Amino acid sequence: MTKKTIKNLKICTVLFIVLVITGLWIGMLISYKFNFCNRYITPDEDRLYVENFEGLKRTRYDFKSNKGQRLAGYMYNIGNDEKKGIVVFAHGFSGGGHNRYTDIINYFAKNGYSVFAYDATGNDESEGFGKDQVVGGLPQGVIDLDYAISFVENSGNFEKLPIVLFGHSWGGFSVSSVTAYHPEVKAVAEVAGFNDSPGMFVAGGKKIAGNLVLFFVPFYRIFEACKYGKYATASGVKGFSATDAKVMIIHSMDDATVPPEYGYKIYYRKFKDNPRFTFVPNEDRGHTGLLRSNELPDEDLFKRILAMYDSAVKE
Repeated sequence: MTKKTIKNLKICTVLFIVLVITGLWIGMLISYKFNFCNRYITPDEDRLYVENFEGLKRTRYDFKSNKGQRLAGYMYNIGNDEKKGIVVFAHGFSGGGHNRYTDIINYFAKNGYSVFAYDATGNDESEGFGKDQVVGGLPQGVIDLDYAISFVENSGNFEKLPIVLFGHSWGGFSVSSVTAYHPEVKAVAEVAGFNDSPGMFVAGGKKIAGNLVLFFVPFYRIFEACKYGKYATASGVKGFSATDAKVMIIHSMDDATVPPEYGYKIYYRKFKDNPRFTFVPNEDRGHTGLLRSNELPDEDLFKRILAMYDSAVKE
């Protein structure tokens, strides 16, 4: 083989590697934009109205998140009795903001808690990024919750009460991870959540590309590191390890949206022997069926969550 041939082979090899890396990078960016650069509004048929819940009142409190975007928050209460604590509520991804959880918010309010719920960046009444006012990515949920908790604690608008968290899906990831920045939180109820952003990228990508999605993960991590800084590495395991909060992990083993191996099973392996953790596995409840029974908040589940909250705020 001549020196010229060897040189050409080296050039071709380098060009091939560059083309592969470029292709993977572009493919990841297209996937990211498709999945996360959207704005989400609650459909009219899914909307719930405060007026339909007896005694439930709310007061609006706007606050700003990391890039100065205004987020719409509401403090919900029933009655003027002394409250046990404040539930900070984080909603799921792609269905709009917190409105569709009003029945669950009402349950906590009826049982002695104030509830601070907000629309995350790019959802319903909150501002987003760019001309389309979009979400931007999964770590944004952790960021918004971090700012929401700080607002509740430091704005001077609310009583100094113990903070507990509730989150579903994206909100479950957020409430689990944010305890790394707010170890003072007393209790966390995480429903159908995932451990970290790259894991959820893999879970969704496998449905389309199978194991080929794994080639995109390093580029995904680099992109989010540039975009989100410290929040890019946020995870439930890190958050739970940084706090002494009581934790309840709730998941259905048939969840196709967030398969349990990307959340529940990770937490179970890590924390199953830790007495402050309670694991609530379910069967045949899917991703959202965990929350409601016969279209009402699941009484058995929420009694267990409420008991955990009550125990935590008394300590």
